[in-house]
Parts: sequence; structure tokens; C-alpha cells
Amino acid sequence: MDDVKLEKAPKVAVYSPKTKQPWDDAVTLVLTYAEIPYEVIYDEEIIGDKLLQYDWLHLHHEDFTGQYGRFYSAYHNAGWYQEQVRVLEASARQLGFNKVSEMKLAVAKKIRDFTTGGGFLFAMCSAPDSYDIALAAEGVDICESMFDGDGADPNMNSKLDFTKTFAFQKFTASANPYEYAKSNIDTYRSRKEKYNVTKANDLFTLFEFSAKWDIVPTMLCQNHEQIIKGFWGQTVGFDKTFIKPNVLILGENKAANEARYIHGEFGKGTFTFYSGHDPEDYEHRVEDPPTDLNLHPNSPGYRLILNNILFPAAKKKKQKT
Repeated sequence: MDDVKLEKAPKVAVYSPKTKQPWDDAVTLVLTYAEIPYEVIYDEEIIGDKLLQYDWLHLHHEDFTGQYGRFYSAYHNAGWYQEQVRVLEASARQLGFNKVSEMKLAVAKKIRDFTTGGGFLFAMCSAPDSYDIALAAEGVDICESMFDGDGADPNMNSKLDFTKTFAFQKFTASANPYEYAKSNIDTYRSRKEKYNVTKANDLFTLFEFSAKWDIVPTMLCQNHEQIIKGFWGQTVGFDKTFIKPNVLILGENKAANEARYIHGEFGKGTFTFYSGHDPEDYEHRVEDPPTDLNLHPNSPGYRLILNNILFPAAKKKKQKT
């Protein structure tokens, strides 16, 4: 990573919860390490159209469905979880929404408008799939009573609208509020149970692109390693069965039928989704200490994050006909 230099960095925003989270954000760690300035924004700023001030937006470990990360089963008695619920409910009321899920959908739609207008969107861990689930579920209650005070629509999966999503289609939202995964997009269970992925064989391969014809994907995959060590997160991988055909797969574990790194265009802008939580901490758990990037200056997994800051400066040349 130390060879990465920026001539002119885009104006970067990091979307974050207001409460202190018991985990660290890999992207803010690497932004700080690379001395790239960024500003933290919250739901209020996005609802207030402050995204217009930025070029590049990062979403990390966010739950746009209003289900508080599906941490209810394991952590509903934890102080940090209860504080998160309290603060988000207060924010929703202050902004005129009856439910947190309604506020998060409004935020997701503002982010959609930002991207449509030419913004660069980068999302990691649980943000990518929860974002598309929220967009597909507009007007449909997919939250059980412990999340929003009333029951979910029992027919919710027949009402999802995949024309509204960025990357994923034909998926099924989880109807079990005690399940960690929000949908079957996430390979959290299947990679271990069906494909026997272990730490020893958990790898994904970057695709090679032509620098002449595919400058953006070439930049996004630029690395000193083509085979990257896998790493877990709340969303570990994206089941390729549910990825839209116009979305470019940049990195995959082919044996497990999962994509780890994908990219696409939306309106005048682009999005890149990267699964997993911390490229240098295989099973980064709640309340684990942050990774010291000084110990991993050549991390290929973190290099992919930095590539996404670099590529907005690239101009795609018109091909001669």
C-alpha cells in the first residue's frame, strides 16, 4: 500500500452511525493510514442533501433494512446495542419518520440519487446486501416486532422489486429475525456447510483486465497479488446466483460460487461492493482491537480499498471505430 500516491484525492465522505461501535471500520483505518482526508456524515446530513458536497461515499457495516445488523439474538442485552437502538429511534423521530427502517430507506434513496448523479459509491461488509434489500423492499415491511414494534409482512418475498436494486436480484430476504444473515445473498452459511471453506483454503482470485480497454476495472484490481486471502465479516461473500448480469465480478472464490469484489455503473455514477470486514483479521469479532496497519504495509486486501479512492481520477477513453 505504501506505493499509493494521490495527485488529487476526491472529496471523501464516510457514512457512520452516531454511537460508538464495538468494531472498527477497515476503510477509515486505511484512509487514516494513507493520510487521505475524509469527513464523517450521519443520517441527518444525508437526508439534508449534504451528499452533494462529496465525490466519493463509503458505507461500512451498515444495515439499511432497519434491523440493527441482525445482532438481536446475540447482543440485544448489550449496552452498545441498546444505545444504538435508542439513538437511531431518536434520529428517526427527529427527521419525521415513524420507524428506523423508514429513515434508512430514505437514506438509501438519497445515496441512490448521489450515485445516479455521478457519485462514486464504495460499500463493504454488511452494507452492500442490506442496501439492495432495503431498496427492493420499499413499501414492504420486512422487520419483525423486536425491530420496529410490529410484525413483518408474511408475503414479503413475493413483493420485492429487483428493478430498484444496484447489484442483486431474485434473492430471498430472511424471515427469521434470529438469523444473522439478512438474505441468501450472503454466503455466511453456504460457504462452510456446502463448500467446506476453511481458513486454509479461503482465497479469492482477482480477474485480469486490459488496461487499454478496461481502465477502471484494471485500476480496481491493480495489486501485487492476484490471489487474495479471504476474510470473514457479517456479509462474507455474495452468492453469484443473485448477481445481476450487468455487474462486473472483479474477484471471486469460484469453488464456493461466491463473488467477493464486484463493480457496476448506476446512472452517471459507479458502485463497488467488497464483502468481509477486515482483510488482515480473518475472523474480526465484536470488541476485537483494531488492526495495526503499520504491521501490514503491503496488504493486498487493503490495497483493493485504496484502489477505489484512486480510480475516480481515471478518464475512460473513447474507443476508435
